[in-house]
Amino acid sequence: MHLIEYLVAFLITLGVLVTVHELGHYWVARWSGVRVLRFAVGFGRPLWRRRDARGVEWVIAAIPLGGYVRMLDERDSDFAVSAVPGDISFGQLHPAWRIAVSLGGPFANFLLAVVAFWIIAVAGSTTYMPILGAVSVDSPLARAGATAGQEVVAVDGERTSSWQQVSMSLATRLGDSGEILLGLRRPGTEAFEEFRVAVSDWERGVDAPDLFGSLGIVPSIPAIIGQIEPGSAAARAGLEPWDRIVALDDVAVADWAAMQDVISKLQSGEVTLIIERRGQTLEILARPELRKTQSGERRVLGISPPVNEVEHGVLGAIPVAVSKTADTVGDTLTLLKKMIFGQVSMANLSGPLTIAQVAGDSARVGWHYFLGILALLSVSLGVLNLLPIPILDGGHVVYASVEWVTGKPVSERVQIIGFQFGMFFVGGLMALALFNDFARIFGG
Repeated sequence: MHLIEYLVAFLITLGVLVTVHELGHYWVARWSGVRVLRFAVGFGRPLWRRRDARGVEWVIAAIPLGGYVRMLDERDSDFAVSAVPGDISFGQLHPAWRIAVSLGGPFANFLLAVVAFWIIAVAGSTTYMPILGAVSVDSPLARAGATAGQEVVAVDGERTSSWQQVSMSLATRLGDSGEILLGLRRPGTEAFEEFRVAVSDWERGVDAPDLFGSLGIVPSIPAIIGQIEPGSAAARAGLEPWDRIVALDDVAVADWAAMQDVISKLQSGEVTLIIERRGQTLEILARPELRKTQSGERRVLGISPPVNEVEHGVLGAIPVAVSKTADTVGDTLTLLKKMIFGQVSMANLSGPLTIAQVAGDSARVGWHYFLGILALLSVSLGVLNLLPIPILDGGHVVYASVEWVTGKPVSERVQIIGFQFGMFFVGGLMALALFNDFARIFGG
């Protein structure tokens, strides 16, 4: 069943990404006046096709690993058959229009990311606060002076409100030497302190970099109270938000899961809590209530862990979505550059199998996670297509720019050599990505 879910999520994800990308090319081509012959999603044998009033053939093909927009072009062998009087071919367009058509696809991918991030911002999100559950002894983080229970509110000056944001910000520093600035604060307070974490060639070239463990971060949900239900056992006992539960009936608890496990196994109706509150250690007696839950009857205190709730208005979400997309583009370019120069291992390059797995997992968690992954993949597709490699959109931009500057098109010989190089580069990249997929998923 999971395989089917992954396959469906993969087809939806790739279908949306490719369709949006090709629609970007299509609409700019329409505005330029060039005649569009075919709009195809997928390659190989057509599964569905129709022709509209403008003569454009719309096709969904069997192999869903890409798509294309075919325009009238003098270089095609059937140009004489396809062309009718008054038609404008791609080669007749001014180089500026050809550049615009090439950029239309990546721009559409970036626009899709903006829309996805906008929907997430308007709908709002709730994430666990990135609070340090523990700090490994003699780790870079420990040497910097950080301690357990502090919330990570910034990485190198960039605000963070979830472990995912912390992870993304740290990923851009892979392979670096120097200092990573972490903004940490005690949960429930406003002021934070910057800690300088020293790194040297941090995880440089490592196939599976450990962003957290290598710094000494042990991500977890610490046993810190975020909210208390009115009238609950916790409220009656006098517990307060931001109390840190250290032990229950002399049983030490390291995180939220351990605390819940101890409470659920209580034999009596009372429990003695050892808590830390504003630097003081207190002992509090509580009587957990017996409630019906999805896993059966269990004792609960009526508390929940610290979370960050973020929600924006319809208009206020626009700059948030644009900024998030721009940051994601910047992070993607940074990681791509580091991959090219060996600071990040090429083993981290992912292909269709990993995309299927990530898309399926995110869809199972919730639609907002799926949209976040869709936005990230859309940005990655847009950035990849902007690379100045022949057969990619960036390569077409280079050719048109040269023609615009010199006043004459790039020679056919150079274009053939460029095409061969582009095919070799992209084919090699896809083969490496597939190899990494198999190694990652089936290599244990």
